[in-house]
Amino acid sequence: MKSISKRQQGFTLIELVIVIIILGLLAATALPRFLNVTSQAEDASVEGTAGGFASAVGLVRASWEIAGRPNDNIVPASNRTQVNYDGVNIGVDGTRGYPSGDPLNDTLVGTVDADDCLFLLQNLFQGSVNASTTFSTNNLFYVRAASNVCSYHQTKGLTAAPTGTAGNNSFTYNPQTGSVITNLNKP
Repeated sequence: MKSISKRQQGFTLIELVIVIIILGLLAATALPRFLNVTSQAEDASVEGTAGGFASAVGLVRASWEIAGRPNDNIVPASNRTQVNYDGVNIGVDGTRGYPSGDPLNDTLVGTVDADDCLFLLQNLFQGSVNASTTFSTNNLFYVRAASNVCSYHQTKGLTAAPTGTAGNNSFTYNPQTGSVITNLNKP
């Protein structure tokens, strides 16, 4: 009878060292890319929200045009104009047609405050954005108004309420012109 011998095979020490070196090189080149993913995701979040907001502003303005450019259509109050945006009444400036806030208040662009800005963010997105006029890192956005312009600041990574756009990601909305501007200033 013939004896069959089994020969064990495996990796040599040289082969294992080469594989470890290759894995180390791959990790050294890939790690910096993965460290920057969080920053890129935060930027994309603000850009996406600002883009959706700008689209909604355009849709509200189109609704105002289709309705025949109404002005002061909430009786008996003056300086209050609204359009129906997917079942939600949105206040618009009756002379420009851009969203300006809560239709229960004066809707002229010269009266826009932080509460109006918050109303717009929550109602243009149908309540799906976690935001507040009081700074808290539990919210996605901190909302404020200055000179009748709405500012929406991303709270991720902030420790205090921002007063400008330096050092934080945000977008602004000007109800006088309908412009939405993204500010990606977070380091």
